[in-house]
Amino acid sequence: MWRSTGMGWREEGARWTWWHPSYGRRASPLPLGAELRLALDAAAVRRCAGVWRADRAVPCPRGAELPPAARRDQCEECGALDRRSSVAADTVPDDPRPYRVYLAYFGPGLLKVGITAAARGRLRLLEQAAVCFAFLGEGPLMAARRTESVLGAALGVPDRVADPAKRAARHRLPGPADRAAEVARLHARVTALRDRLPEALALAEPRCVDHAGLFGLAADPPPPPPAAEVTALLPGHALAGTVRAVAGHDVYLDTPGGPLLFDARLAAGWPLRRPAADQDPAVSAPAPTAPLRSPPPLPEALF
Repeated sequence: MWRSTGMGWREEGARWTWWHPSYGRRASPLPLGAELRLALDAAAVRRCAGVWRADRAVPCPRGAELPPAARRDQCEECGALDRRSSVAADTVPDDPRPYRVYLAYFGPGLLKVGITAAARGRLRLLEQAAVCFAFLGEGPLMAARRTESVLGAALGVPDRVADPAKRAARHRLPGPADRAAEVARLHARVTALRDRLPEALALAEPRCVDHAGLFGLAADPPPPPPAAEVTALLPGHALAGTVRAVAGHDVYLDTPGGPLLFDARLAAGWPLRRPAADQDPAVSAPAPTAPLRSPPPLPEALF
């Protein structure tokens, strides 16, 4: 039995891994086509995952309990502590590290601008489930922040894209050439504003990196949407299926009852087991977990 702190990307061949720090750093690959089996004892309690410091987990001092349907793996106190050193929350404006500005593509007409520490490479884009992306430039944190603001004000490029929009777009992706062309067009529009961008930002040549194959979204036509979505893991229930695609924290599973969408953040904080199919009757039950809900219908294409 082990306590999950969720799922995360590691730049080890860009493999998706399920990891937990309870007894030091451990990782196990979750490749496409793998069998995923998770179970919870009837008395299982979900706890706050604590705070990350110096690449290790510091347990929650209160051992706070989390509700089963929460998408966040921290209690309010630990979440507030994390934000005190969060670049995303603008609480460390004097961070001396270099930062990169990126343009991320999630589907036709669905792009955003963001920043990430240069040392992290493309991990931020993998975490956000960007189907493809291009780095726009690199510079100090405040120059990167200023660039992000200019793109929003001058070109209307958002700095956030909601999960439902990302999920809907994955099932009607154009080919890789069309995806790269849309990113290149936005890159060109941004560089045309060079006189409005901070001088400290060194612009990069447009080079689109595509993640569709890595995520399992490269099929032609794209994979169909899931028949249902897991809304919570509950004590006494199990989840089992074959991994069809993994994009950000979204895991698409093929199960006997049909394809499922599982938000991996729902596993964070639970003491999980990995049962064998012939040893745990819950795994082979008709309903692998509960509750489930049908996803919203996909919006009709504009063109």
